[in-house]
Amino acid sequence: MVKSKNFSARFGEWSLRFNPAVSVLDCRHGASGARLTGRLSFEGIRDGKTFHWRILPPLEGDALRLALMDPSGDCQGYVVPYCDGGRLSLTVAQRAHQRNPGRLIYDACASLGRRSFACRATPPPAGSQVVQMASGPADSALNDSIFDIACDCLLSFSGSEAALQTTGIAGDKQQFYARIEADAEDSARASITIEPAKDYYRSRWIPWYKPIDRTRLPSPPTGWMSWNVYFDQAGESENLAEARAGAKYLKPYGMEIWSIESWQDNSGVQPVRDFHNLTMEPFAEQFPSGMKWLADQIRKLGFKPGIWAVPYGTGSREFYESHKAWFLRDPDGAPIGNWSGRYVLDPSQPAVRAFMRESLRTMRRDWGYEFFKIDGMSGKSPSYSAHFYELPSVRAAFKNKCPNPFELCAREFRKGIGPDAILLACQGHYSGPEVAVSDAARIGADIVGIKRDPTWHNYLDQALTTLTQLFAHNIVWHNDPDTLLVGKFTEMSVARIATAVVGLPGQVMFAGDKLAELPPERMWLLQRCLPVCDAHPLDLFPIYELRSVWDLKINRPFGQWDVISLFNFDDKEKRRIGFGMRDIGLDPGGQYLIYDYWNGRLLGSFAESFSMELAPKSNALLAVHAALDRPQFISTDRHITQGGVGIRNVEWDADALKLSGEAELVKGEATTLTFFAPDGFRLREARAGRRKIVPEPDAGDGALRLKLGGGAGGIAAWSLRFAKT
Repeated sequence: MVKSKNFSARFGEWSLRFNPAVSVLDCRHGASGARLTGRLSFEGIRDGKTFHWRILPPLEGDALRLALMDPSGDCQGYVVPYCDGGRLSLTVAQRAHQRNPGRLIYDACASLGRRSFACRATPPPAGSQVVQMASGPADSALNDSIFDIACDCLLSFSGSEAALQTTGIAGDKQQFYARIEADAEDSARASITIEPAKDYYRSRWIPWYKPIDRTRLPSPPTGWMSWNVYFDQAGESENLAEARAGAKYLKPYGMEIWSIESWQDNSGVQPVRDFHNLTMEPFAEQFPSGMKWLADQIRKLGFKPGIWAVPYGTGSREFYESHKAWFLRDPDGAPIGNWSGRYVLDPSQPAVRAFMRESLRTMRRDWGYEFFKIDGMSGKSPSYSAHFYELPSVRAAFKNKCPNPFELCAREFRKGIGPDAILLACQGHYSGPEVAVSDAARIGADIVGIKRDPTWHNYLDQALTTLTQLFAHNIVWHNDPDTLLVGKFTEMSVARIATAVVGLPGQVMFAGDKLAELPPERMWLLQRCLPVCDAHPLDLFPIYELRSVWDLKINRPFGQWDVISLFNFDDKEKRRIGFGMRDIGLDPGGQYLIYDYWNGRLLGSFAESFSMELAPKSNALLAVHAALDRPQFISTDRHITQGGVGIRNVEWDADALKLSGEAELVKGEATTLTFFAPDGFRLREARAGRRKIVPEPDAGDGALRLKLGGGAGGIAAWSLRFAKT
């Protein structure tokens, strides 16, 4: 007689409990906190028909394997649990020589931690062009794992098919619906596997892993800095002139920080190693009023003041002679230098580290700076501190034994600026100790050459650097791909590429152009990236080649859609760039409306795939919405996310045939809202309280556009009433 009572057993690191009455399997992994609970079923196939087989506890005297019973009550095979370390497998095993086609299916509620999200941990096949990102709890059919930021743990699923969907918070954990299938006939895919990986980032790429601190910095920093257009020639007058333009044109959109570069004594001419870092004296010719005064003026304009610091070395011979015991020297007594100074401090000495800390504390407490861009960290060469301190000749020069000098410096930097200031590690790297103390990191080279406008190569490097390190963004810190430069020195098409590269992944957005000289259409690009959209990667691995399809999946309480940038990175040939709906994790059987943001045009309704021809060095920025059978919102010109920022709510009242919502408006700027009404609906009335809402001329693309007046700015409620035709 077949037993039907509950079955429980421990398999390696997993505890399993199976209730045959309802066919519910509960799997718990104590070390990670992972849990899956749901229905385990088997669908057998005979003569083209599907039959539901029962899954029962082990037969009398059998091993720890569940019995597969066909509809007649015969045992035709087994579901064998097996654990290899933390990897749990549920494998379909046929009985003897039998061949029973069918599928093992596990429909479960899965959880890992409160700060979890669905993601893709398995790199796609070579040649894939899709990069996935998300804003909000957005899902993709490409996802195969759950990652929890707080505990640095990954929970992976595999089988012949696996699908994940975010369902919400329950208790103290984010919940997901997981459906995993195994093909009973395919020996390579006959198993459902569930595998937790503790220390996912820490063990692979980020040894000093620390979850990003969203309390100090809820979103990536935004601001302006002078270096990439002024280089070493911007003094207090230039900075304040630009800040006044920034207060007029960018602060209303969300810009927060004004950061001062190249302020140290003797900083009027490069190289940086000649600057009098460490002396705490400003360059009198360009900063005659002092750094505290300048911070106060910046704050009066409504910005947080920021400052650039190089606390490792100096070009001041006088300072070196006064503190010679603090500096590194070779066996002959000659000073050792690098990029940060002709004379470099010896961080093995407690007094030196205390000086580093107190210098930054002076900038924070006495001068009033709130954002610190600390340069010369990891970089790519021995000229930068992390590499420099590893050189045998440098280690031999330390006064004290010091196995971790760079880590000690990084800790002092955070102590110096305090717990509430923002620290951006310039030339920081996720493999170094700066991760544990930094809020953001400059992840690549300068977007310009020395006193030279950016070239196409620089913009390509900005894009590649973004992809290479995107998997760390908003996980351990905010990535800074260097300034968003959109000036007239480059084509408008390239400025649009830069806007998408910097803005779509939700990275740090610092402008660097001479603002008063920007034409309105280029200033508009900067404004469309502010404030930064809160986004995180869905692909949790480095990407070492340029890809042409960047997909930001947006989930808001009022809707889900994709914002996709198609890039033609070729500088000579036009190319047709596109994607299949399956390629971007959407249902290939669905119908989708696609809107072209740059050209303000609805391209139509598409199924299965989409492509378009792009000129050399250009991109398209598209909103992709599932087509509904009633009027729907599809875009706004307020932000490149086309509703991810700027739209607060959208609701459809089927009885009243009313579409309503709320938009965040910038003072003085009208916003265009774009809708689509399918055949059978006609706009009757548009209202926005006391604000103007005016239909725009028909562009012949089937879209409905209404311009909503900005006026005093703030939240504007709008409503559209339709009639059926």
